[in-house]
Amino acid sequence: MQSKLHKSAYPVIDTDPIFGRVVRYFRWSDYAKGPLGLSKQALHKTMKVSVVVGVFHAFLMMYTNSSARFFGYMENAREIKMYREEYLKLKGEGKPMHGVSRLPLSLQRVAASYSTGAFMNFDVFPIFNFVNHPYHGQSEGVIPEEWK
Repeated sequence: MQSKLHKSAYPVIDTDPIFGRVVRYFRWSDYAKGPLGLSKQALHKTMKVSVVVGVFHAFLMMYTNSSARFFGYMENAREIKMYREEYLKLKGEGKPMHGVSRLPLSLQRVAASYSTGAFMNFDVFPIFNFVNHPYHGQSEGVIPEEWK
């Protein structure tokens, strides 16, 4: 079950990237949009709650930006380069690109259906992909044919 590809301005790297890969591919600009520091007033009890909510929101913003590059919604040349390097490294080690799962294929399919594109609905309910599965879509040319 290959994910349907959508129209985007940049190549689609992965329509359902696993949580760890999205976080590893954060750019400095993603961190710049996150929390930039706290004042002394943040020690006040009511501010502590605001800080926790703000840090969580900042993380969701960073995750959304990184996921948008995987989806091809933002410029992603750096991510394609990193993805190709990771692909060659794992291929050289004889490991699959998207890991091995102990879940049955039916549950992998369910997990993929819930998490594919879920970053676009983080404002409603954040769902991350923690399951390795074979249901990933990507544009042609992200991984050259001669490497497969």
